[in-house]
Amino acid sequence: MGTDADAIEFGTDGWRATLDVFTEPRVRMVGQAVATYLEDGPVAVGYDARDSSRGFAEELARTLAGNGIEVLLSERDCPTPVVGWTVRDRELAGALMITASHNPPNYNGVKFIPDEGAPALPEVTDQLEDLLAAPDPVPESEYGDVTEVDFVEPYLAHALEFVDADLSGLTVAYDAMHGSGRDVTGDLLERAGADVIELRCERDPEFGGTSPEPEADRLHDLIETVTDGEADLGIANDGDADRISVVTPDEGFLDPSLQYAVLYEFLLEDESGSAVRTVSTSSIVDKVARAHGEEIVETAVGFKWVAQAMKDHDALMGGEESGGFGITSHLRNKDGVLIALLAAAAEAEQPIDDRVAAIHDEHGHVFQDRISVACPDARKEGVLEELDGALPDELAGATVASVNTVDGFKITFEDDTWVLVRPSGTEPKLRVYAEADSPERVEELLDAGRDLVEPLV
Repeated sequence: MGTDADAIEFGTDGWRATLDVFTEPRVRMVGQAVATYLEDGPVAVGYDARDSSRGFAEELARTLAGNGIEVLLSERDCPTPVVGWTVRDRELAGALMITASHNPPNYNGVKFIPDEGAPALPEVTDQLEDLLAAPDPVPESEYGDVTEVDFVEPYLAHALEFVDADLSGLTVAYDAMHGSGRDVTGDLLERAGADVIELRCERDPEFGGTSPEPEADRLHDLIETVTDGEADLGIANDGDADRISVVTPDEGFLDPSLQYAVLYEFLLEDESGSAVRTVSTSSIVDKVARAHGEEIVETAVGFKWVAQAMKDHDALMGGEESGGFGITSHLRNKDGVLIALLAAAAEAEQPIDDRVAAIHDEHGHVFQDRISVACPDARKEGVLEELDGALPDELAGATVASVNTVDGFKITFEDDTWVLVRPSGTEPKLRVYAEADSPERVEELLDAGRDLVEPLV
């Protein structure tokens, strides 16, 4: 239970660790770093549905208040995007969010959200790491106030106005995966007129004994509810509701890149603007953009890079293959709550299955998947360095056309299929992604990618 800062490292999206490492003394060090960095407030503090999260949030609030900073503490656990939007709406100095997102119950984490509500860039988190220290309070007479605030209600009012959807006659099955989207996403859909079937909308800090990650193999009941005809649409959020998965009657679990393509095209019916995607997101989004005369911007994996590109290019929308999407005029951050309402609005206007069919008719079918290869954090850089000198001219029977190094190695072949190898920012793993025109070819490319990197670990 040490207090040293060596264990605290901000990765792709904040600092996450198992609860033997993620301790109150270290959380207070993060709070002190933020207090020193910001110097003033107000600062919002939010937290997810994990058993330990409220306690950690209170430690952060006390540390910030002890530095003379006014703190707005969420009344209840709530989605990360609600906290991010609150920062922007109330013009706060920033926010701290206690969450380990989709990680298992024995993890927790903390995210720092700067004043624009977008993810913190490394230039900020590097400074926070340098400022980590035990709390250094001001005299008690100068302590800031800690006020409990309802972050959710103002957010829901904004979301209803922003999307302006009439969901009357639509039945949506919503799976909160026992996370912080419960009583938020479902409530938003109901207020817009939908009939909502709730699944796993009770708080369970153990998330039913699994990870609150909305992937197909964890959404059996949601998929069955929709494909059996009980609901027109299915929606799931991860543990802190910044990500979303969509289920339709014909497609079942909708590939997140297809979801991005559908929602982007839906927005383009009334608006214009480029789209930002990570290097691991499908080129199907590019095809939709080009068909509408719009630009695609490619970034490294991590929504912080997407959010920055959304600002730099004044993009309409940004997204990533793991189901994180944001709309620039709402919030340059992942928002699985507002995007749920947007998906339902698209479904109400024209079934998403029909929208997907139209995209396939115009642009063809694209398939994608990913696997993980265990790799200690200390070996990640070495593996990539060795891979740099070991890339073949041919892989899985196809000739390599180009290699993109914006994030790891993205090997593109002459037929526009590709394999991407990159280090995970949150786990001791290398990710191998592949995209092709058939599931069988994707498997071949994934196997080839695994065979390429495993000997180097």
